[in-house]
Amino acid sequence: MSKRVRVRFAPSPTGPLHIGGLRTALFNYLFAKKNNGDFIVRIEDTDQKRYVEGSEKHILDSLEWSGLKIDEGPYRQSERDALYKEKIEELLSLGHAYYAFDSKEELGLHRKSHEKKGGTFIYNYHNRLKLKNSLSLEKDETKKLIESGKGYVVRFKTPKKDDVVCFDVLRGRVAFPANVLDDKVLYKSDGNPTYHFANVVDDFSMKISHVIRGEEWLPSLGLHWLLYEAFDWEKPKFIHLPLILKPVGKGKLSKRDGDRFGFPVYPIKWVSQGEGIEGYREKGYLPEATVNFLALLGWNPGSEKEIFSLNELTKLFSAKGLNSSGARFDPEKIAWFNQQHILLASREFLENSLQEELNESGIRYDISKIPKIIDLIRPRLDLMTNVLRASACFFEAPKAYDQRGLDKLKDNNSFKVLKGVSVIFQNSSEFSSANLRAAIQDYAKASFLNFGTVLGLIRMAVVGELSGAGLFDIIELIEKTEAVKRVEALADYLNR
Repeated sequence: MSKRVRVRFAPSPTGPLHIGGLRTALFNYLFAKKNNGDFIVRIEDTDQKRYVEGSEKHILDSLEWSGLKIDEGPYRQSERDALYKEKIEELLSLGHAYYAFDSKEELGLHRKSHEKKGGTFIYNYHNRLKLKNSLSLEKDETKKLIESGKGYVVRFKTPKKDDVVCFDVLRGRVAFPANVLDDKVLYKSDGNPTYHFANVVDDFSMKISHVIRGEEWLPSLGLHWLLYEAFDWEKPKFIHLPLILKPVGKGKLSKRDGDRFGFPVYPIKWVSQGEGIEGYREKGYLPEATVNFLALLGWNPGSEKEIFSLNELTKLFSAKGLNSSGARFDPEKIAWFNQQHILLASREFLENSLQEELNESGIRYDISKIPKIIDLIRPRLDLMTNVLRASACFFEAPKAYDQRGLDKLKDNNSFKVLKGVSVIFQNSSEFSSANLRAAIQDYAKASFLNFGTVLGLIRMAVVGELSGAGLFDIIELIEKTEAVKRVEALADYLNR
C-alpha cells in the first residue's frame, strides 16, 4: 500500500456496545495491525439528544477487555465544532450546499401532498427551486432570514446525474440512482453537524485510508461519495462488513435474540438505571475466545484451523478473506471456542482465578494442591464462572446429592457396598489413585458387583453427582480421612 494505513472505529454513545460493534472494531484493529497502521477510536456524539450516560465508558472498557489497544483517541466530535463550521462554510462557498428555511410544518404538507398522489416527497433538484431556500430566494431575503436567527439548516446540493457510482472492496461497483437521493441536511437548526457531514470531514482530516464499517451503512455510501467529490478530496477505500445474523432464520442479530436464546449480546456488563445486563466477561467467557469467535464471523483464514490468538489473527488477517454475505451467530460455537481457549490458558491464570473464587467464598484450602486441581478440572471447564463449582468437591463434602442420579444407582445392597468401600479405603496402605482403582476393581469382582455401579456410588458420595474430574484422582487429593467420611455419610443417608 502506498500510504500509511489508518482506520477508525467510530461508535455513537447511544447505548452499550453490541457484540456486532465489537466485531467491527476487531476487523479495523486487525487490518491496521496487519499493515503496520493506526487503529483510531472516534466517538460520534453529534446527536446529543440520543446521548446515553455511561455509553462511552462501556465502549472503551469493552475494547480494553478484548485486547484491542487504541493507537489514537478517543476523539469526540462534540469537541470539533470549529472544524465542522469551517468546512460547511467552504462547501457553501463552493456551491455544493445551500441554506434551507422550510419549517417542519411546511415540509410535512409537501410530504402529505405527494403521498395523496401516490408519490414520495424527495427534496432535491426536482423541486428545490420551488421550496424555501437560498437557491430559490433573493440574496437579500436569504441574508435577512439568516440574520433573523430563526431556524434554518444547511443542505447538500445533490448533483443532477443518472447514477452515483461508488466502489466497495467487497462488492465492487455500487450504483445509486441520483434521482432518489435527497438533499441531505448537513447542518441542523441547532447549529450542530449531522452524522453524515461530520463523519466525512473527520475521516478526511484524520487521513483515514480505509473505512471499515457495517453493511447497514451501505445506503449512506452514495452521499458520502458525493461529499468527497464536492470537496475534491481523495476518497478512502470503503469496506462494508456483512451482518451478523440471528441464530435461526434471517435478520440482524439483536438484543432480543440474546434474551430469547439466553446468550449475552454485549462484551461486558451494561448497567442502566441501576439494572445490570451481564456480558460475555461476566458469563465466564475469555476475551481471547470471544475475539477468536467474532473474527471467524464473516472472515475466512483460508485454512481449516479455527483456534487463533489475537497475535495470530493479526498476522493472518486480510481483506481478501472477508465474506460479502451475512454470518449466522451460533451460541454453541462460541461456548466451544471458550472451552478450547481455557485449555490453552496458562496454569497461573487458572490458579489465580480459582484462588480468587475461594478467597471470596471463605472456603479454606491447601494452596499446594491448587496446581493439581487445575490440571484435573481444566479439560471439563467450559466457562470461567464454573471454576469454583468444578473444583468444589476438592474442598468440601457434598451438601446434597443429585437425586435423579442416585435413584439410578441405589438398591437394597447399596449400603453394604459403601461400607465395603469404606473398609477398603481405611485399610489402604498407599492412598494413591492407581492403587485405589485396583482395590475397588478387585472388590467388585470378588463380590460379583457391577464395577460401574460401584464407581457411581463412590462418585455420588465424594462429589454429589455423576460428573466431574477423575474419581480416584479426586479421592487421592482429598485424602483418606475425608474420603472415608464422605463414603460413610452416603451410606448413612441411604440407611435412613
